[in-house]
Amino acid sequence: MKAMILAAGRGTRLQPLTDTRPKALVEVGGRTMLERTILRLRTVGVREVIINVHHFSDTIVDYLKKNGNFGMRVEVSREEALLDTGGGLKQVASFFLESSERREKPFILHNVDVISSIDLPRMVQFHTENQALATLAVRNRQTPRYLLFDEQLQLCGRRSGHDRDELVRSSQRLQPLAFSGIHVISPRVFALMTEEGTFSIISSYLRLAAHDEKILGFRTDQYYWRDLGTPDNLVQAANDLKQNGAL
Repeated sequence: MKAMILAAGRGTRLQPLTDTRPKALVEVGGRTMLERTILRLRTVGVREVIINVHHFSDTIVDYLKKNGNFGMRVEVSREEALLDTGGGLKQVASFFLESSERREKPFILHNVDVISSIDLPRMVQFHTENQALATLAVRNRQTPRYLLFDEQLQLCGRRSGHDRDELVRSSQRLQPLAFSGIHVISPRVFALMTEEGTFSIISSYLRLAAHDEKILGFRTDQYYWRDLGTPDNLVQAANDLKQNGAL
């Protein structure tokens, strides 16, 4: 199975830690975010990974080489200018389409700055059984931005600020859920991504949902999850790891 790790962000919320290193190489519980994400993916059967890089990109390349790519095939996608999640994914389409026998197999897209115990094989199975174009890990938590789903967990829109809704599908009952930074995606998405340059993958999902493509939510409320994007969250995650062991 293949995966992409989104690691190109500047990590401004983690300054001053990211003044001298990329966010992906900030440590939590004695291991870098990148190592934790790679090893997590490896334990669920991922053997080929591509990582987008921008801030201190050479440092990440050297780190991977020093660690023997953690025993996996690891490619790097350099972004001279940040492309956001959608642009970054579109730039590496050839990585996921290079082998004809794998073009129908889903892949994982994973933010480097989240840590979780989400059952990724179960999420992939859910995605496959429902023949989704994309499946997003979501949960019920407070956030400035929500994705809106119907009762069948199909994406219908998003909400930001004071209940300002952008709807692309109608539903009598909407569920506002927070996205957790982990996707399972079918490679046919690349043929449907008409956006160019820098763009968010969420914008693509909303456009595609409006045209009846199946963009689903996968509820992950029962699993551990934490964003690692702030110093306070890093400290809390380190404490969680100390108490609960490996995730």
